[in-house]
Amino acid sequence: MSTGFSAGLGGGVTIFLDGGEASILRSLVSQVLGLVQPGSTGQDPLERALGIGEAEEPSDPVLARLFPSAYADDEKASTEFRRYTEATLREGKRADAETLLETAEQGEVRLTADQAQAWLRALNDVRLALGVRLEVTEEIHEELSDMSEDDPRYPAYVTYDWLTYLQDTLVRALW
Repeated sequence: MSTGFSAGLGGGVTIFLDGGEASILRSLVSQVLGLVQPGSTGQDPLERALGIGEAEEPSDPVLARLFPSAYADDEKASTEFRRYTEATLREGKRADAETLLETAEQGEVRLTADQAQAWLRALNDVRLALGVRLEVTEEIHEELSDMSEDDPRYPAYVTYDWLTYLQDTLVRALW
């Protein structure tokens, strides 16, 4: 398993990934990228230029977690907020995922500060998506330590734990 991220020169970071780790990261990020379709905007040229669209709250629990309502108690305000932000948020998530896909490879991976920030956001999105699908709670470490390796959920939980580790080491390397 990877030893995690370490600080590099100029605010960048470095990590060594074996072939399996790079493959898992690329697969998971590709799945999130497939979920986060580009945001749609209105037909008006100004709306298109500003990323303003008609946005409804996602019915998919993963997308609802990735794009939560801004105002839980005010549906109208939440819809209006989503209208002005969701297309841009989607593009940002897609750009972060694409950065990770372009740079995650077997061996030593050196990331600039900007690439490292994109990785941090993309790892967070993957963890959120996987966490929703696994119905992760704060007791995940307890559940994982009590779980048999024969449990069909075990590989997914270990993957979630590994992603948490990567994210933690990346945060520590950046700060």
